[in-house]
Amino acid sequence: MHNKSEVRANVTNFITYAENQFSTKVKIIRTENGIEFSMHDLFASKGIIHQTTCIETPEQNGIIERKHQHLLNVTRALLFHSSILAIFWCFSVQHAAFFY
Repeated sequence: MHNKSEVRANVTNFITYAENQFSTKVKIIRTENGIEFSMHDLFASKGIIHQTTCIETPEQNGIIERKHQHLLNVTRALLFHSSILAIFWCFSVQHAAFFY
């Protein structure tokens, strides 16, 4: 997406894609508290429960937080063991993510 205004079209396309490709219905969508996700009419027409995350609580994304922490740990290990300068951090993260 290039703009937040594309959110509605992308969410609608995703819901249609999931229903057609996987023969299932989307039951719950969890988003942040952004106003671009206020599509109550769309969610109500599809019978979808819209949940929003609590502000300032990254703990709700526990799996993502653990994966992110793992990537950072692997990146630090790669830099430390190879004695590469910290300016190559981005390449080390890409390498860790590729093999993860």
